[in-house]
This record gives sequence, structure tokens and C-alpha cells, in this order.
Amino acid sequence: MRTELESAVAGEITQSMKKIAEMENVPHEYVRDKMAQGQIIIAQGRFNGKKIVGIGKGLRTKINASIGTSSDVMDLEMEKRKALAAERAGADTLMELSVAGDLDAIRNGVLSVTSLPVGNVPLYQAFCEAAKKHGAPYKLEEEMLFDLIEKQCADGIGFMAVHCGINLFTIERMKKQGYRYGGLCSKGGTLMVEWMIVNGKENPLYEKFDRVCSILKKYDTVLSLGNGIRAGAIHDSLDRAQMAELILNCELAEIGRGMGCQMMVEGPGHVPLNEIEANIMLQKKMSNDAPYYMLGPLPTDIGAGMDHITAAIGAAHSSMHGADLICYITPAEHLALPNEEEVVTGVKAARLAAHIGDVVKLKGKADSVDKQVSKDRRDFRWDSQYKNLLFPEDARKIRESRTTAARKSCSMCGDFCALESAERVLNRYLTGDKLNA
Repeated sequence: MRTELESAVAGEITQSMKKIAEMENVPHEYVRDKMAQGQIIIAQGRFNGKKIVGIGKGLRTKINASIGTSSDVMDLEMEKRKALAAERAGADTLMELSVAGDLDAIRNGVLSVTSLPVGNVPLYQAFCEAAKKHGAPYKLEEEMLFDLIEKQCADGIGFMAVHCGINLFTIERMKKQGYRYGGLCSKGGTLMVEWMIVNGKENPLYEKFDRVCSILKKYDTVLSLGNGIRAGAIHDSLDRAQMAELILNCELAEIGRGMGCQMMVEGPGHVPLNEIEANIMLQKKMSNDAPYYMLGPLPTDIGAGMDHITAAIGAAHSSMHGADLICYITPAEHLALPNEEEVVTGVKAARLAAHIGDVVKLKGKADSVDKQVSKDRRDFRWDSQYKNLLFPEDARKIRESRTTAARKSCSMCGDFCALESAERVLNRYLTGDKLNA
């Protein structure tokens, strides 16, 4: 059975490609051709309606919400609620990133309640099980890792972040540049670095990359090349270690496409505003426009407690310059495991940021709703305005809690509403009606 990528290369337009084209308002042939070039991928939910999501060139910027347990907070029912909250808030994909508890039960529990494509990081469970079995993560057996990757794909994972671009060369770059301001911030990446250093061996995910691709291809699971050496501080952005991994991941994306596996590249991380465009340009040029999955990014390191806003600023710039999938950041980032309310806040902030970027990136396609909202706002068509807002219920609730039904305008300006004055005076003036003193 062909993967979506193999079908596209063969010139076939599948039902999934047709659905994506209709959802994105682009020709069927466009989706097929961009998939054949590795510039669009299709992630699929395996249960509950099998929602599909197109990610890549010329498509709307998508939003991922990450959930999952930690060693301090393990509650499967809460993770299910967070998954549903993220879906209701408008997330396009979900990542299940648990590192504590019964990881099989948590993964399958989350998969059972959401229709979104669900991603994960197989290294998390692999290192957790190695620690339980052998007393230390670095005692992980290679076969256990590959067995877990297959097991998770078979469970229904739609896309998988696999840290293939960390190798001995990458680690040497870290050593020679004199470490970093922010250290290493990737759980999976850091544990793989430890595994390699302690065992004196190459990363098996890099060394046996063809095996990784063959497993994911079997299930048509998208391979998202993990960013394990991403910068955790803006002053580490674009350093040699990060660039070494990015170069390898872009190279591996090309190799994986040649094997018929759908590929996506992951990006940082913490990046100052003036380096976001450069980061995306490098990734796109080196990977032949492979879909780019940006984690945040965060353009400052001092926003803890409000990092959903920090990330929204970075996400808007990323979307504008060509990022294809944005991982949300919640207000709890750097401080605690997020709760349901923070998950919703993170999704909404990221959706708004992605749209701001799409207004520029999609050149006249994304801003049609902005134009309609402007006219509805001008003409006080509240119900029509609500329909085109990203968050209609939030807007309706705020207005109706502070404005009487009889008032045409809102309570911001009251009797001195500029739009009402313009309607009364300027419209008459522009149409040639005389104004009385």
C-alpha cells in the first residue's frame, strides 16, 4: 500500500489530498504536486472521525498543542480533559509528551478521546523504561527503542518527533564552542546526548535512519525530525551546535523523502526577532522547502508567566516568514505543567499569532475575514461580526456583559462612539447631503 507521499510522486490524487485542497481552497493538483516535492505533508488522526491536517507550503499555518504528565503531576483524566480543551479551542494537532505514569495507557487514553492527529516523542518512553528496568536512562537498549517506535505507530500516532540529527559531530560542536548560556532544554535531546557520551556510541536514530523511516513509512506516520539541540536562550540562537543539527535534519529530510516517508523538520526554540527570518530561510533553502515546525519561538527569556504572549510575537513573525506549524506556549512555560485553562489560553494566543502571519504569507487569502469584520464593525452588524472572529464566544460574552441590548455601539466610547459619529456626519458629507449647524 502506498503512502500519501508515494501516491503523490506517482501522480495520484488521493481522497486525503482532495480533502486538504478543499479545506485550504487550493487546487487538488497543487496539494499533490507539493506533496510529491516534500513541501506539504498530511498528518492524520487515526480515531474519532480521522481528522486530517495539511501542513506546508501555501497552506494556513497550523497550531500544535502539547500536553502530558510529569513526575510531579500524573493524572490521565486531566490529560484527556486537556486534549479535549485544546481541540475545542482550535488546535490543529496535539502532542502527547508524558514522561511519568503508565505511558501506554496515557497515550492510548489520549488517542481515544481526540480526533486530532496526535504526535509524540518516542525517546521519552524509551528512556523512562530504561530507567525503570536498568536504573539509568543511558542503559537504554537499541532494540527497545526501535520496538517502541513501532508500537507507538501501531497505536495510532500520526506524527512522531524523532531525534535523528543529534550525532557525535553535533556534540563535538557543543564542546568546542564552550557550552551555552541556556544549556540544553530538550528532554529527549539531553538524554540522547548522555546516552552517546556514556556509551561512547553514535546515536542509533542517526546511524540507522533507514530503519526509522521504514517503520514510520509502514504506518504512514509523519517523521518530524526533532530539534534536540535547539537553543534554550536567545543568546544561543544560531550557534554552531544548533546549526549542525539543522543541517543534518535537512539532509535527513531529503533522504527520508526518497524512501517514501513523509518528513517535517523541527526548529527552535528561543530566537531573537531579528534572527527568525534567517532561521526559516536557512531551513527552507537546505531542505527544499520541507514543512517547518517551530517550537514557539520565544524572542526573549524574561517573559515567564506571560510566555504565551512572548511566543505569540515570535509565532507571528515565524508564520509571516514561512513557518508551517507552530507549537503553542502556555503561560505556565518554564514554571509548571499547564492546566486546562492555560492550555486553552496557549492555543488561542498561537492561533491569533498564526493568522497575523498568514495575512502576509498568504497574500490576500487569509485577510478576507479581516476585511469583512471591518465592514461589520463599521456598520454595527454584531452577529455577522461575531461569526468571523477567531473567538466569537469570548467577544460576545465581553460585550454583552457591559453593554445594554438597546445600545448600538459598545461601552468603550458610549455616546462618543467614533463610528456612530462617522455614520451620522461623514457618510452624509461624502454623499453630498447638506449638514445643519
